[in-house]
Amino acid sequence: MSLTEVRRNMVSAQVLARFAAERGLSQAVSLADTGISPEALADPQSEISAEQELQLVRNLLRGLGPRPGLGLEAGLRYHLSTYGIWGFALLSCKNFRAVAEVVERYLDLSYAFIRFRTRIEPGVLQILLDDSALPEDVRPFFLERDFAAWSNAMRELQPQGLPVLAAELRLPRPDDAGRYIALCGVEPRFDAESNRIHLDPALLDTPLPQGDALIAQLCLEQCRQLLEKRKRRSGVSGQVRDRLFQLAGQMPSLDRIAGELQLAPRSLRRHLEQEGTSFRALADEVLETLAEELLIVANMKLEEVAQRLGYAEPASFIHAFKRWKGISPNAYREQQRKTAPGR
Repeated sequence: MSLTEVRRNMVSAQVLARFAAERGLSQAVSLADTGISPEALADPQSEISAEQELQLVRNLLRGLGPRPGLGLEAGLRYHLSTYGIWGFALLSCKNFRAVAEVVERYLDLSYAFIRFRTRIEPGVLQILLDDSALPEDVRPFFLERDFAAWSNAMRELQPQGLPVLAAELRLPRPDDAGRYIALCGVEPRFDAESNRIHLDPALLDTPLPQGDALIAQLCLEQCRQLLEKRKRRSGVSGQVRDRLFQLAGQMPSLDRIAGELQLAPRSLRRHLEQEGTSFRALADEVLETLAEELLIVANMKLEEVAQRLGYAEPASFIHAFKRWKGISPNAYREQQRKTAPGR
């Protein structure tokens, strides 16, 4: 799902509003133009869109000033308990390899705006922090915030932490880099081309103190159900997604779906754009979901999965899967097997 489509509960907005209030910014100012009422803010079970949280942060930056380090201060307010079931799922993982899988698979259950990706190769373990989808005016704040929140989570999972060998950030070098050193143990290289954290791969399979296979299994099932619930769409995009699921193996065109919904293709595109998505994004979402189920749950052969999803040849499916997940289907399946509870 794209950044603007992600729904989230109110907890992160509560954290940010309290953070702003402690610095003299009133709730009225923090919530201006967000569409969040004080009553909704007080209800941790209510949900908001990513755009609403973005506006809240814009209000915060306008009121407090976009000073370097502000995001770091906010990020330290996020603990594993803040994330609810997603945080408990991380705590119950048997090792950091399993943690990396849960983070990537269910990241939309966190409050992160940075897209975390793990690159694992012989002798290489990197955490990639992709901030490319973020608007420029809030990008530095969220990069700082989610970097600090990640560091917090690592310490809570393992008091000794996962030793950071080096870090690179697309941020200007601050006057005082000491806060970054306190967070990750090294001074990052600033003004870098990308955001990366380099870690010691030898510790990937080190058992975590609170790892529990049974609890992990229960938490992951709840994560799956919650994520599916949040992905359910309303409006025209919901109708399109439902039709795509029904016709996934036939790779239906936009024109066909538009005809079934009694809309002109141009009108369908406009409706989807107004709902923050596109036909291509919805098709990718459906195919990615089905591919994951067929590979992991049904354990189908690669050729069978490609055929079931309507690809003319496995190579086309493999190319699409790498675009979705960053790795090949077989590598993804092997990764899932290694991180499965009880293994």
